[in-house]
Amino acid sequence: MAGFSAEAHDGGLAGSAPGGGSGAAASRDDLGVYAISVAAELVGMGQQNIRLYERKGLLTPERTDGGTRRYSERNLVTLRRIGVLLDEGLNLAGVKLVLELEATNRGLVEDNRGLTEDNLELRADNRGLRKDLKRARGGYHTV
Repeated sequence: MAGFSAEAHDGGLAGSAPGGGSGAAASRDDLGVYAISVAAELVGMGQQNIRLYERKGLLTPERTDGGTRRYSERNLVTLRRIGVLLDEGLNLAGVKLVLELEATNRGLVEDNRGLTEDNLELRADNRGLRKDLKRARGGYHTV
């Protein structure tokens, strides 16, 4: 797990709303398809640890109608991130805080992107209005 980077982590606590991304790939990443035994093997953790992380609110897998946990690709990313943070010496309370802060940061980055796009549109509108005003003023002087 040492090679796992923070940038690769989806960041969300599993309790956050699924489908944070867009398109079919995002929904596929959120689809709970792995049983706990498979998830544990894929991320190199014990099943009891994964259950503990769920109890502590670090992740929330989907459940079948019968109550069986089903883990998504996004859950696996979160579990790997938990492993990295634990390896770095954080306790579970610290891990939860880091995951929450990463999720908040991602939201702020997304908000900033939206504001930047809005700003660019407003600047373009402003340039157009200035040109219109210049033409209008020029029109008054030529009459």
